[in-house]
Amino acid sequence: MSEKNKIDLESFTLIVETVLDAKSPEILGSHLTRLLVGIMAVKGAAFFIVNPKKEELEILAIEGLSQDYKNKGPVLMDKSIKNESNLEPVIIEDTRNTDRLQYPEKAEKEGIRSIVSLPIKLHGKIIGALRIYHSEPWTATARELGYLQVLTKTLALALKSFRLSSAIMGTRESLEEIHPIWL
Repeated sequence: MSEKNKIDLESFTLIVETVLDAKSPEILGSHLTRLLVGIMAVKGAAFFIVNPKKEELEILAIEGLSQDYKNKGPVLMDKSIKNESNLEPVIIEDTRNTDRLQYPEKAEKEGIRSIVSLPIKLHGKIIGALRIYHSEPWTATARELGYLQVLTKTLALALKSFRLSSAIMGTRESLEEIHPIWL
């Protein structure tokens, strides 16, 4: 069990600034997962986006995990780490003592012993997930969990901003294609 927090206010501030400064979802994901692994001294971190058509979590960015683990198969919304509502964090303190994993043999082979999975929600709907992987049994402190939950809210807003910006730019480009003679 962790006695010292793996994340503090100074680290959290750096992470949030990184999220807010990102120019694209891909850059955001890459920088975020690297920071989380480095700051929290954990095995890995993954940032997923929901594909509603396939009901899957698609990897936007992942750090610290092998290519074999990344390619383990689709991460299904109804089979992957979850709880009843899927709207609250799931903490798996020891992956050897749970039935919540979709790919338990892959986690064992990868050396993953604990996972914190946090939904990224927007307007009450899951739009993604943030997962932290540790190579030893670990219980996230209330403070760590609090920071991570605020981070997922910040990620939801950043993703919404990227989506709106993309829509606005698409509309602008379409309008610019209309010759002034038609206006």
